[in-house]
Amino acid sequence: MAALFGARVRRLRTAAGLTQAELGAKTHVVSTRITQIERVSGAKPTLELARALDAVLGADNLLVELWPYVYREAFPDWSRKFMEYSERAVGIRQYAAHVVPGLLQTKAYARAVLSVGRTLGSNEQLEERVTVRMGRQERLSAPDRPELWVVLDEAVLRRPVGGQAVMREQLEQLLDTAAEPHITVQVLPFDQGEHDVMGGSLTVLTMPDGSEVAYTEGAHYGQLIEDPGEVRSFALTYDRLRAAALPPLMSLGMIRSVMEDNHRGAKVPSRSERRRLAQEQLQQSGGGRLRGGGRRDPRRRPRP
Repeated sequence: MAALFGARVRRLRTAAGLTQAELGAKTHVVSTRITQIERVSGAKPTLELARALDAVLGADNLLVELWPYVYREAFPDWSRKFMEYSERAVGIRQYAAHVVPGLLQTKAYARAVLSVGRTLGSNEQLEERVTVRMGRQERLSAPDRPELWVVLDEAVLRRPVGGQAVMREQLEQLLDTAAEPHITVQVLPFDQGEHDVMGGSLTVLTMPDGSEVAYTEGAHYGQLIEDPGEVRSFALTYDRLRAAALPPLMSLGMIRSVMEDNHRGAKVPSRSERRRLAQEQLQQSGGGRLRGGGRRDPRRRPRP
């Protein structure tokens, strides 16, 4: 992609009748920087430079749209491959242990999360990373958008990343996005205790042909799993987490309570209480109260 970017710059520059020195002067960089871009040598172009080149060369946003793919080439092979899988996936199942997944982050929350990276070198680099992350979210509104199912550890809700105002905005966005028919959000409460993915996060992707890949991630590492047997094991692990989490409606209620700051210190409903509340939700949605074995209780009438 860096080679394609450089070729486009060279073609547009030639069509505009500009020398490398003239283009460098117009975009406020030395001529050797233009040479590096066109020959794919040296540092990759920054987002700011891509925007400047696009404007000067009248590229109609072409260079800006190519830039994220150039940026991606700086990542390890396994990370780039996971991104490629993610862009084609028809189903995305995620468990997040520490922070809201990137696909559901607000811009301010993403900036706070990305600002603590070990490899961050400047504010410009931070903004580039934020831009790329926000760009990935466009997939959720595309015609070929995937089904997204997210299980959030309770810690994700209670850690005020970026401060209280940023966190409140993030929780509001979670409630809004969870209302979309193709997005489901659940919360795994603390009282579920230990589980197989403690300390990390897990993503299972379903591809158009029905095959699946998995991805596990910690604070400073990631692993892409493609072996079908291993992937099936991780998919089962995810299903267990999903079964242990609060039902979707109760999860949204918990998110809302944390956002309104009245859930702090409150006791998470017990398993029996969750069952009772889930039965009431089913009843309110048109079903009857369920007893053992899934039978209706004829003595109870649906609530008006």
